[in-house]
This record gives sequence, C-alpha cells and structure tokens, in this order.
Amino acid sequence: MASLASTPSFSRSDSLLNGTGGASPNDASNNGSGDASPGAEYPGANRRNCKSSVARKGPMEVKHLICMVGLPARGKTYIAKKLCRYLNWIGINTSVFNVGEYRRKATTEYNSHQFFLASNTEAMKVRQQVAETALSDCLKWLESPEGGDVAIFDATNVTLERRAMVYKKVVEESNFMCLFIESLCDNPDLISANIAAVKVNGPDYAGMNKEEAVQDFLKRIEHYEDCYVPLGDDESEKRLSYMKVINAGERLVINRSAGNLQSRIGYWLMNIHITPRTIYLTRHGESEMNLDGRIGGNSSLSERGNKYAGELARYFEEHPVKDLRVWTSWMKRTIQTARGIQAPQERWKALNEIDAGICEGMTYEEIKAEHPVDYAARERNKMTYRYPRGESYQDLISRLETVIMELERQENVLVVGHQAVLRCILCYLCEKSLDELPYVKVPLHTLIKLTPVAYGCEVEMIPFKIEAVDTHRPKRNTLDADVVAANICEKIKELSESMSMSRQLSVGQDDRVVHSVGSPRFYD
Repeated sequence: MASLASTPSFSRSDSLLNGTGGASPNDASNNGSGDASPGAEYPGANRRNCKSSVARKGPMEVKHLICMVGLPARGKTYIAKKLCRYLNWIGINTSVFNVGEYRRKATTEYNSHQFFLASNTEAMKVRQQVAETALSDCLKWLESPEGGDVAIFDATNVTLERRAMVYKKVVEESNFMCLFIESLCDNPDLISANIAAVKVNGPDYAGMNKEEAVQDFLKRIEHYEDCYVPLGDDESEKRLSYMKVINAGERLVINRSAGNLQSRIGYWLMNIHITPRTIYLTRHGESEMNLDGRIGGNSSLSERGNKYAGELARYFEEHPVKDLRVWTSWMKRTIQTARGIQAPQERWKALNEIDAGICEGMTYEEIKAEHPVDYAARERNKMTYRYPRGESYQDLISRLETVIMELERQENVLVVGHQAVLRCILCYLCEKSLDELPYVKVPLHTLIKLTPVAYGCEVEMIPFKIEAVDTHRPKRNTLDADVVAANICEKIKELSESMSMSRQLSVGQDDRVVHSVGSPRFYD
C-alpha cells in the first residue's frame, strides 16, 4: 500500500462558495487527539459566522423558453434532457416538451423518411400542428400558477420561419425570455455513433432491421438539410439570444446572452462532453463518530472503516481504471479512506459534509432533547431546513455546483465523500427530484458505479462484505412528523406562558413596559 504522501494531491479550497463547508471548530475535540493523522493538514476554517449561498426559492421573476435548434442526430435531446436535469437540481423548475413525442401521439404509425419531405403536404400539416401544440403547452405551463420557470422546446426548428414564429409567440405575445440553443456537428463519426446508439433503437424504428433503419434515418436528415438555415446566418437573427454548441462541446458560440440564468447555462454548456467514462462514488469508511451515532465532526476511521479503506484500494488494484482521479473532502475520514488508492488525488473543501452548525457532534436524541424546535423543523422539511449557524441541503447544492461543473468536464473519477454530499451528487446524475434527495440511501462500505448513457446513468451498487453501522434515516410519515412537531411546539408554548412573558416589567421609576417585543408567538 502506498502512503498518502506518495500520491499526488491537490487542494480545492477555491471551489467552495463563501468559504462554507470546512471542518467545524470543535473538530479537535471530536477527533479525540491532536496527532497529525491524514487529514490533519486540512483543518478547515471557523464556519460559525459564515453564511452559505442559498438555492433560489420561489418562481423566477422572468420565465424562459429554451428553443432547441439543429438537424436530427446532433444531440439536441441529449442537451435538452441534461440541461433540464441541471436546472431542476439547482432549484429552477424545468420541463422538456419534445415535439417528436407529440408527433408519435398524433400519428399511429411511422412509415418512412417520406413523412419528412417538404412536398408531403399532409405530413407537413401534421408536423406544423404538433409543433404548435407543443409550443402552446410550453407557454401554458409557464403561465399557469402551478407552472415552472423554464420550458425547453425540443424540436429541429431548422427554418427561419419556425424560429420567427417561436420568438413572436414567446417574447412579443407572452412576454417571456427566449434563448435558442443550436447543436451543430460536422463530425461524421459522432453522427454515426448517435444514430447507431440512439435513433435506430427509438420508437420510430421498433421492429425494423437496423441497417434499413440507419438508411431511412440518413434520408430523413437529407430532407431537413434541404431547408436548414443555421442560427445567425440570416441578418434578421442577429438580435436573438442564442448559443451554438459545436461538435458536442469542442466550441461554444454565444450571441447576446442576457441575464444570470443564460450565463449559467452558457457556463454549463462549456463543461459538458460525451466521452465515455465512469464515475465512482463512495462514502468514507465507518468513522468513530458513526459508531457513537454522532453527526458531523472530523473523527478518524474506526477499525472496520480502516479495513474498508484497504479493501477499496485492493478493488482498484484488481480493477484498474484508466486515468482515474480521486477526489476527497478535507475531512480526515475521507482522506484516510482514499490513502491506499494509486491515483492522483485532489482535496475539495466543497466536498465537506453538510455543516450541522450548533448540532455538530451531537446525536439525534441529544438534538431532540436540547433543540426541540430545530428537531421538529427538520423532520417537517429536511430539504430546506438550515441548522443554526450551519447549512441546509439547498445550501449544500449551491456549494456543490462547482463540483458538478468539474465532474462534467472530467473522465474517470472516484469521489470519496459524505452521506449528504453524495445524496446531492447522486440526485444530479440520476435525475431524482429534490423531494427525494434528503432520503436517498447511501450505505457505508458500498461503492457506487455510474456509467453515463444516452439520456441518463446506469447505476451499479458494489457492497463490500465489511459490517458497518446504518446511518440512514428514512423519510417519516408526514402525519407522524406533524404530530411530533405539534407536540414539541405545544410544550414550548406552555413553557413561554409559564414564564409570564406578557406581564408588566418595571424598568424605571415612572416607566413601565406593557408589551414585550421579541418573545415567541404561536398561532393555532
């Protein structure tokens, strides 16, 4: 086994927004010793007075429609689905409206490429109608009180007339913002790979011979090429906000980007790629504080945790991964877990566990007894609850956004992290909802292997036969959580009344306070 010192490592303190996420100031006491064990050189900073950035809450002030543009098999749907996943993950309610799906509902059967001939007037009527229906549904969804923030109109939209129609309905008539994203590709290998992997296996070609399906799809592309005008080639489109993704991320062209959201989308587009790769996720080995049922802290691994670290290193010796990079947090338990793995290592402060604030180092039973209001609030809404002087899951997502961007850029990566952190990363990669996020099960001593595929991720759980405590707390029944919260709040109400907060208070010879400001108020 190699020592940590023999493995290249880099510190990623700059990857954390606003300096949150470091080890808590009572880490030394939680560790139980002041030795220079692995991780001691990354003690973090005092976080008690640091305020983490907060994920946006509530609807966006100006809603967006994103209009995809490009020939078939250029990766439009791939970009649309991945962008939808990213925006939902950061708290921006987004949905994709795929015109191909509308067409398949409108027509009972796909016959051949001739359906897409410009001279096929009957088919053109159907195609125009389904496009208008999909666009209308986009706008209705954005306009409705229960609707979202961003609608992605996923279609070819290769003509000037179609894009002019979209702009008129979205911007001039509905007063929303419109961003066009075009996927251009002149690499025949990329196009062929996309057709073979995705298109000929789609519903249009179900039951058809694959070679015949490929030839039919190539002719479909030719029909679109006959009327295709790339974004910005015509002078009338110079006023539009648009982005061009060229050859799956080789180049990005941005024209008239407007506002924070479009800037974030541009930054995200700069980082995506389609190179085959594998992402591995694992929690640190079982820690001493895990054994005690305590949260947070910076303790070392337990005996079983050290055993897992050895087995994890052995796994990657027996299953070598080309150009693997290892990312850990600044916490000792993650660094100790990764110390035997023969690969370049980076330390990310942004990967530190969620900051439990005043509850660091406590058990849940202690939190319930000493901070009953906070315990109840977290039971009621674990996603948005923020520990006093600590973080919420929404804060954690904001902190991890830079990690996700870098993860999109990388190829093969192993992330050795913490339960809450890996929940956030898993929900991004596997497109789980934010409601599910705080309750995703990430067991100790288990390696999670994720292989990105066309429109998602294949997930393989690899458990190691090393016992560990179970730190998972499943989602409680909503009624049960409300009852717990109501009982706790009732006790606090009784306590406040017993203290006679509303009585008159003498503060001077002739001055009397008849109303106490700042005392707790309770509403039925």
